[in-house]
Amino acid sequence: MLRLEKRPNPSQVWGYLAPILAVITTMIGGGVMFALLGKDPFEAIRTIFYDPLFSEFAWYYRPQLLIKGAPLILIAIGLSMGFRAGIWNIGAEGQYIIGAICGAGAALSVYPLDSVFIFPVMILFGAIGGFAWAMIPAILKTKFGTNEILVSLMLVYVAEQLLASMSLGLMKNPKGFGFPGSRNLQQYASAHNAELWTGTAVHMGVVFALISVIFAYIMLARHQMGFHIRLTGESPKAAKFAGVNPNKLVIYCLGFSGALAGLAGMFEVAGPSGQISIDFNVGYGFTAIIVAFLGRLNPFGIMLAGLLMALTYIGGEIAQSSLGLPSAAIQALQGMLLFFLLALDMLTNFKIKLAKAEVRI
Repeated sequence: MLRLEKRPNPSQVWGYLAPILAVITTMIGGGVMFALLGKDPFEAIRTIFYDPLFSEFAWYYRPQLLIKGAPLILIAIGLSMGFRAGIWNIGAEGQYIIGAICGAGAALSVYPLDSVFIFPVMILFGAIGGFAWAMIPAILKTKFGTNEILVSLMLVYVAEQLLASMSLGLMKNPKGFGFPGSRNLQQYASAHNAELWTGTAVHMGVVFALISVIFAYIMLARHQMGFHIRLTGESPKAAKFAGVNPNKLVIYCLGFSGALAGLAGMFEVAGPSGQISIDFNVGYGFTAIIVAFLGRLNPFGIMLAGLLMALTYIGGEIAQSSLGLPSAAIQALQGMLLFFLLALDMLTNFKIKLAKAEVRI
């Protein structure tokens, strides 16, 4: 029979192998699922993981990796800070929504004013919106000891209702012929998050995602707050003796992740999405949790994981249109990635041993 034996120290080899094997096992598991749906598993996997990069239309799909990957990277970088310290922000989707509402609201409140200051103000309001929404579970945890997982998650549903209310009410386009949704910010030059270089898909959201990766790496490696985050995650007792203030850490980690999620929402509503609508949010806040763990909570690992997850979004859209795969199957494939990663991650801390069965007479 098999049993698990705890390793004296975590295995570095398995630490690197787990994400790679998780991707491979996800492809295998996804292939089985697609076969059960009556689709050719090899064609489905090729369409999702290969075609966006190497097909005849790859010239169009490759830049989309940056568009899809930027919000995932931004959100995942923020979440990883808290996850490293054992602070679990599961409500980034809500902070993403509120950041988008605040950013778009800042622009729509002065429409059709043309000014170079509008977009910087949108960035500021987007970050403040996400930060403020994250402060609700942060303050409740530090003052009343509530569970930040439950509070942040439940606030996602509140944010979704607020999004629907804004789409149908206060932010509704007066010239939209009764359809829900705000004015299109892509048509509002001062508020449009346009490409910085034509044809590259690089917009300010991509730039901020790269900056967040570099900032997070420097903070974790060089700054005292980064040391406190790492120490708290590795040894809470040692962090306590070192004088780490747990309440300050909760405020910082939740606030930082909320601000980055809010920025991601603002850049999305001002760019690829273009407007506040009922179906504006597409689950980036939840998918970013997978990205954070797939990237091993390392800033540069998260950047690669974000691009990989963006690949599943783009390849999934191709598979839906060309092979008729349901969108739920693509979401299940993304969920498999986290499942297999967590399963294989167990081998980082445990060995599988073959134990002899006891014979009783």
